[in-house]
Amino acid sequence: MTQDSADTLLVIDVLDEDAGLADVEDEQGRTFQLPAEWLPGAADGQGYRVRAAQGHLTFTPDTDAPRLLRERSKQTLLDFSDEPGADEPEDSQLGEKA
Repeated sequence: MTQDSADTLLVIDVLDEDAGLADVEDEQGRTFQLPAEWLPGAADGQGYRVRAAQGHLTFTPDTDAPRLLRERSKQTLLDFSDEPGADEPEDSQLGEKA
């Protein structure tokens, strides 16, 4: 998010209160580590909407973000399992007699 862009969703995977860092995942499946002080109300599983504007990032709590990211992950798994050849037996099994 180096320029003004559409909102991005983030979810905190793990909050390390001792280090003051949050491991977060975005809607593209990328993971980052951010200072927890940047994230209002930081807690494990908390979601945020991130907006980039005029060279600044704004993190706004978003209660729908965790659900939306889970749905996207489920769809990605479904898309992956629907790829051609996903259900075909491996070559080592071809030609074997039972």
